[in-house]
Amino acid sequence: MKLLFVADPLATFKTYKDSTFAMMREAARRGHELWACEAREMGWRQDHPVGTAARRIRLTGDELAWFTVEEEARIALRDMDAVVMRKDPPFDTEYLYATHLLTQAEREGARVFNRAQALREHPEKLAILEFPQFIAPTLVSSDVDTLKAFHAEHGDVILKPLDGMGGAGIFRVKQDALNLGSILESLTLLGTRTIMAQRYLPAITQGDKRVLLIGGEPVPYALARIPQGTEVRGNLAAGGKGVAQPLSASDRAIAETLAPILAARGLLLVGLDIIGDRLTEINVTSPTCFQEITQQTGWDVASRFIDALEQQVAAATAAQATTADYRE
Repeated sequence: MKLLFVADPLATFKTYKDSTFAMMREAARRGHELWACEAREMGWRQDHPVGTAARRIRLTGDELAWFTVEEEARIALRDMDAVVMRKDPPFDTEYLYATHLLTQAEREGARVFNRAQALREHPEKLAILEFPQFIAPTLVSSDVDTLKAFHAEHGDVILKPLDGMGGAGIFRVKQDALNLGSILESLTLLGTRTIMAQRYLPAITQGDKRVLLIGGEPVPYALARIPQGTEVRGNLAAGGKGVAQPLSASDRAIAETLAPILAARGLLLVGLDIIGDRLTEINVTSPTCFQEITQQTGWDVASRFIDALEQQVAAATAAQATTADYRE
């Protein structure tokens, strides 16, 4: 297969932990052809399909100079067997525009994973609102007084922006409400930006668990990202320690409920964030933790992902062939 990865600049990859790199490595091991581009390089022109400046790469096996460019060309996305969207957040207007270009490419016959419409419809903080039975007490608002009332009700809360990643911009405000007004003014931009408030979950001390769903099925191990020292955030980017562990009964209940629903919407890969027995986020843009889980358990996450990708492409190819035969 010819695989196009839409990702951040390859030179910025930390290959010892990067999940996109793990996907590429497994795909290359199977003999698939690797192409890469950045979202900003995609474009559309009337009477032409959605295209991009792209590079065909070969993996070298070296940790630092980990790839070489074999060819540079402008390609049509529909000419690839699969387009894997792996652009990291933030989910800003440029990311949104990229998903619209990917939707147009899908109309032209491209196969995009995760599906562009599904990316737009599942903002990672807000997607949990569809499943209230699994979440902690939560408020989404830009109104400072409403947010203060939520804090007064619950006493110990987490406040976070809706477009952050890696734990950026997250605050815990305890019963004493120290600096609550200032924090809310800053996060909401004086009441003009919507944020999320959630009741603090003490189970965070045991880790913010990343549960991966691939092809509508949960990976049997989660990565518990455990806060270190006085830090309240478990995110690896914020210094959390990643510990792989089997799914708990509550992890599995949440995962098995959501997995078929999300897969049916075109989400091949999803990362659920769970604290204790409460769902806190549904990550669909570029879920990570492949390498940490594989290294600690031996369960090959990247292999399972490429299996699922191959199956999806084969099914789509068969469906297109059937449609063509029918039209003839």
